[in-house]
Amino acid sequence: MAVFIIAEIGINHNGDVEIAKKLIDGAVFAGCDAVKFQKRTVEKVYTKEELDRPRESPWGNTNRDQKYGLEFGKKEYDEIDRYCREKGICWFASAWDLDSQKFLRQYNLKYNKIASPMLTYRELLEMVAAEKKDTFISTGMSTMEEIGKAVQIFKDAKCPFELMHCNSVYPMKDKDANLKVIPILREKFRCKVGYSGHEVGLITSCAAVALGATSIERHITLDRAMYGSDQAASVEVLGFYRLVRYIRTIEEALGNGRKIITPEEENVKKKLRKIETL
Repeated sequence: MAVFIIAEIGINHNGDVEIAKKLIDGAVFAGCDAVKFQKRTVEKVYTKEELDRPRESPWGNTNRDQKYGLEFGKKEYDEIDRYCREKGICWFASAWDLDSQKFLRQYNLKYNKIASPMLTYRELLEMVAAEKKDTFISTGMSTMEEIGKAVQIFKDAKCPFELMHCNSVYPMKDKDANLKVIPILREKFRCKVGYSGHEVGLITSCAAVALGATSIERHITLDRAMYGSDQAASVEVLGFYRLVRYIRTIEEALGNGRKIITPEEENVKKKLRKIETL
C-alpha cells in the first residue's frame, strides 16, 4: 500500500480562504492524498486569561484577536469542502474540542485526526472513536503509557486508527526526530505507524518512509517567511512536490523484500558470471 501523504494546512491560511485555496492547489500539484486543517472553539480551548494576554498580530493586540483571526467558521469550511471536491482531493481536520468535532461531522469526512495536544483528552478520543472513521493519532509530547491508553480507546470502539510518530517542536531539529521509535510503536501496538514531521528540510521525512512509515504529514506553506507560528516548520509547494516524488521513489526502491534476479540482471549475469561451481 502506498504511503498516504497529508499536506497539513493547519492555520497557515492566516484566516484567508483564498490563501487556503492556494495551499489546496499546491497540495494537488504536489500529488498529496489529502489536506488537513485545525478546528477550534476558541473560548473553550483557551482560558480567558490566555485570550486576554497582549499579542501583536495582523488582527489586533491580544491573543484573542489572533486566535479569532485565524479561525475558520462554517462559511469558510463550506467553501473549502466545495473547493476540495472540485479539485479532487479529500480534506479533514483535527478538532481541539468537543464542539469542533461535532461541527466537522456535517461534512461527512473520510478521516479524523487526533492532534498531539489532544491525545490525553479522553472524552474527545471517545467521541472520535465512536464515529469509527479511519483516524490518525499524533503522538507528540506523549509517553508510551499515554499512547497505550489512547490506543485502547480506539481498539475498544473497534475504530480503525494509525499512530503518527511525532516531536511537537516547531521547527524540530533533525537529531530529535528519534525515528527508530516508528518500528517500536508498530511492534508494540500492532498497528500502522506514520510520521508527522516538523523539521526543516525533507531528508528526515524520507528516512521515516524507509523505516516503514505508512503515512507522512508535513505542514505546507506558500512562503516560510509568512506570519504564523507553524510557517518555519513548513514545506513550500515546490519542496512538497519534491518530497512526494522522493517518497514515491523510495517506495519503488524498497521493493517487496524477496531476493530475486531481475530480467535485466539476468542479462548482466550472462556476460559477467563465467564460473559456477557451487
